[in-house]
Amino acid sequence: MNTDLVTGMAALLPGDEEPVVLALRGDVVVIRVNDIVLKAHEPDADLPTLTARMRLAADPRLSELLLPPLNSPTVVNDRVITTWPLGVPVPERDPETAPLEEAGKLLADLHRFGPQDFPGPQPPSGAPFRMARAVADLRRANLGGQADTVLRAFSTLPPVDSPTHLTLCHGDWHLGQMVQASGWRLIDVDDLGIGDPAWDLARPAALHLAGVLDPETWGRFLDAYLAADGVAVDARDPWGALEVPARALVIQMAARALVAAQRDQRVLDEAQEALVEACDRIVSAHPHMARG
Repeated sequence: MNTDLVTGMAALLPGDEEPVVLALRGDVVVIRVNDIVLKAHEPDADLPTLTARMRLAADPRLSELLLPPLNSPTVVNDRVITTWPLGVPVPERDPETAPLEEAGKLLADLHRFGPQDFPGPQPPSGAPFRMARAVADLRRANLGGQADTVLRAFSTLPPVDSPTHLTLCHGDWHLGQMVQASGWRLIDVDDLGIGDPAWDLARPAALHLAGVLDPETWGRFLDAYLAADGVAVDARDPWGALEVPARALVIQMAARALVAAQRDQRVLDEAQEALVEACDRIVSAHPHMARG
């Protein structure tokens, strides 16, 4: 852990309260000082783009959907730092008590906003780019074996076309991106922007396709999204919009799992093995698209 970075982050706040490290995810560092959370983003985080995403998150019309930042991003030790109020995260995964209905409604309400609702050009949703980065990282790792299966699955994906319906999207939604703060709010706006809302539903859809998320749990989430008039999918054929993004998220999660397993020198867990096996099924079921 970069102790100089943690010290510099804590120094952004008044007082001499000792910081508590909440999370270390690769190069990302999240700390807490009293009731304030500070996040050091990845070293290659683009300050102008992240600032634009933060402006969206601070829009008062979104205050019941997104946890608003406390101020604009700043830089400490060449790292972009953002500052947030403290929220209570979703408890450890328990499908029966998980706030799936609340999640479905939050996303449906977020997707009601489109590019026409904000002045000037807005940043694109980062979801497709996250998938592409995960695959690029897997290629660079040069692992072979299961990694080759994931890369072959990637070759079945069609090019990401411009969607016919653009909305405001979270860009990296999962239950870990929700906290209680005067109601449920979405956090981590690193990929917030305008894009295809189906990608916000793609992770749970992918876990369902891989057999990790059971049909009842998936149904609770999707039914809540549709009941709140979510626009990402057609209730008569939700998989028409979800199939390609869900495939992409299977590939993304499998790629990240393999790279992390190599980095940490550990084996895949059961859910991660299921994602790789799902990639094998993708290869069998879909033609190669010669996209590299």
